[in-house]
Amino acid sequence: MNTGDRHDETRAATRAGRAGASVPRPAGPPPPDLPPVPPAAPPLSRTEDWLGAPRPKAEPGIWRYGHVPRPDRPEEEAVGDRALLVGALISLLSGLLLWSLWRNAYIPYQLVPLKLFTPEEWWNFGMFGGARTAEAAEAVVVYNGLVCAAIVYWFGRLGNWPEVFRRFVSSRPQPGRALTALGLAAIVQVLTWSRTLLVVDPVFLLLPDAWFQPDASGSVARAMTVSYVLYAVITLALLWPFARMGGWPDLLRRTKTPAPAQPAHPAATPARWPELRAAGLGEAADRLTAEVRQGRMSDLDVVRVRTAWTATDGAPELRAAFAETVLRDGAAAFTHPSGDRDLPHRSARHDLLAGQVRIGRYVDGEPNPYRSRGVGVALEPAVLGTSLLAVGPPGAGKTRRLTVPVVESLALQALAGKCAVLAVCAAGTPLAEDEAYDVVVRIGDRSSVHDLDLYGGTTDAESASAVLAEALVGDLDAVDTGRAATALAQLIGPYHAVHGRFPAVPELYELLRAEPAALQRLASDLDGAGESAMLRDLSSRVRQMGTAADPCPALADRLALLDRPAFSDFFATDPAARPFSLRALQHHPMRVRVELPEQGYAEASRLLARLILAQFLTAVTARTDRSLFACLVLDDATATLTPDTVRGIGRLRSANAGVVLNLRTVDDVPEGLHIPLLGAVGCHMAFSGVTTWDGRRFTEAWGTEWVETTEVAQHTVFANQPFTRAVHALRKLVTGKAVVTKAVTVKKVERERWSASELARGVPAGHAVLSLTTVRGEHAPPLLVDLRD
Repeated sequence: MNTGDRHDETRAATRAGRAGASVPRPAGPPPPDLPPVPPAAPPLSRTEDWLGAPRPKAEPGIWRYGHVPRPDRPEEEAVGDRALLVGALISLLSGLLLWSLWRNAYIPYQLVPLKLFTPEEWWNFGMFGGARTAEAAEAVVVYNGLVCAAIVYWFGRLGNWPEVFRRFVSSRPQPGRALTALGLAAIVQVLTWSRTLLVVDPVFLLLPDAWFQPDASGSVARAMTVSYVLYAVITLALLWPFARMGGWPDLLRRTKTPAPAQPAHPAATPARWPELRAAGLGEAADRLTAEVRQGRMSDLDVVRVRTAWTATDGAPELRAAFAETVLRDGAAAFTHPSGDRDLPHRSARHDLLAGQVRIGRYVDGEPNPYRSRGVGVALEPAVLGTSLLAVGPPGAGKTRRLTVPVVESLALQALAGKCAVLAVCAAGTPLAEDEAYDVVVRIGDRSSVHDLDLYGGTTDAESASAVLAEALVGDLDAVDTGRAATALAQLIGPYHAVHGRFPAVPELYELLRAEPAALQRLASDLDGAGESAMLRDLSSRVRQMGTAADPCPALADRLALLDRPAFSDFFATDPAARPFSLRALQHHPMRVRVELPEQGYAEASRLLARLILAQFLTAVTARTDRSLFACLVLDDATATLTPDTVRGIGRLRSANAGVVLNLRTVDDVPEGLHIPLLGAVGCHMAFSGVTTWDGRRFTEAWGTEWVETTEVAQHTVFANQPFTRAVHALRKLVTGKAVVTKAVTVKKVERERWSASELARGVPAGHAVLSLTTVRGEHAPPLLVDLRD
């Protein structure tokens, strides 16, 4: 039984609700009779807390776990913190100076506006005459209070004090926010009650005098009561803005009034499995709830059970089987056919509920837009489904910071039954332990358990020939791939008709080299088996051998790369062989790693990489059930892409599949494929150190955008008056600069998102520029990502 058949049986058993009896559990077995959920709320388990974390909708590539969207950027925030504080300090000092001059009567004619609206007999004679009556003195106090309020308001607006309070007080976490506001309130109270700020006296003078006089019996109780009430009202009125600024009401409610006890597990929380309860599977929901609360259910277990529940698709018989399996196995229900419930090691941050893996953080600064700065960056199947091309020199971090986390994430999702992953790398590349994969194929290593099926697991000669021809001569411009596929079909088709299998590498090499003995033996076998149609096909192939258009010599030369002693135990087709076929990825959530013998067999490795890519494209696009996301990760795609495979990559989006391609430079792909390749993949990633030639290709792919630019022109001012010339000369002597005027022009222009020189010189080490596209057509512009965070 081959690998695909074994996975077929295991998958069928899983879909039917039967889990393996040898599934390991993270903790001891559950008690036979689980009690109902108690009413008292226990401490949240790690999985329960993870389930309840917010995951708001976000743009493509945003790490959604715990993501808090940034508020709209106010225009004032365009001013830096230092400039904002300096402006506020200058306005404060200016206001204090003006108020000091006003209080000490250094401003001439400051009482003239008041005298215009008050009786003349209140004032002494003359423009500078003071108050003559008590009413005039009281009017001066009220007038000064209004001027004080106007100065505070005007200089507060001038210095942008509300923005200062918002940025440096309201945005601070508690209790620092409340304490800062309390300190500011204390300063204002001291200034008020020391009469530095005129607030108390104008308020008392504006009220009727009768409120502060003794009553008919001579008692002053009423006057004292009114005074104390006014003191309290003034104090509270001055405290209220600082209370709102400091968030005192919310802080007091949290500290003084205990929050009402919430029920143990509200019905709407994910940990209570509301979807199962809505379907009438309360017992299964209680079992899973208990597993989550007792810490026996990991994040992978939750996603795996959710995937199995989604697969029931509302069918009553499938739901019944689902409930039976959950009640029997609990958190271990629907375990992956391998029996694994997690990877041996996780090196990246994953959110399996959203299917994301975090690879870094958008740089908090230019040139990234404000809304994306400092936000986590993640990849997921919705993005990888459009395929991803990563370009960067050796040592830029393509393997460690991109390939490893992506393969790890896909392997976790494969354990959850949601995807199939195939990772292709050079021997020795650290792509997780062998235990993290279901199948590990080490081509050229005699200790490898599995071989690679040269024909992709198909029995159709035409399909096998097309894939094999693409791998052998698809990168040669001088050989037509269609003619090569036909030539192969005319050889392996007759061979399969006689032997019931395709030829192994040495046998196919003899046929391509037109060995007379091999051809005569095959013809005799066909004649003896009565395969006249196949015999005519073989005879047609023999007649074309040796002509100028014969592709067999080129096919034989390339196939000779695999007819080496190091590969003698591989690519066998006899019944004793153990080939792994990529067709197993069509319906099984498998984790596969193929190691290529780069050391010493570079050309053979390139040929095998082309073969694997062609087989993957054929397998995933031909499947009818596309519920599983399939992804191929090529850690080095050098000399792997051909015109047909590039066209095939463009069709993966509709097949719920994708590829991740790593290149050292775009020139590792034939020049004629540069533009088609960048157009076929939806995601592009330029690592630090790319050349300007590579940068030009990315610049063309990313296009242009409209931006607002500001042009400032300076013109020297020439004074005509002697006094003005003297002032300008003095200013130039002090500052060292001539007096100029500035002409500011603001306009919109169309500019490249990233220029080739910016990509080549402006991307720091450990960073990359990433643009994303989802299968739904959503776009994220190219942004600078810090891959070290």
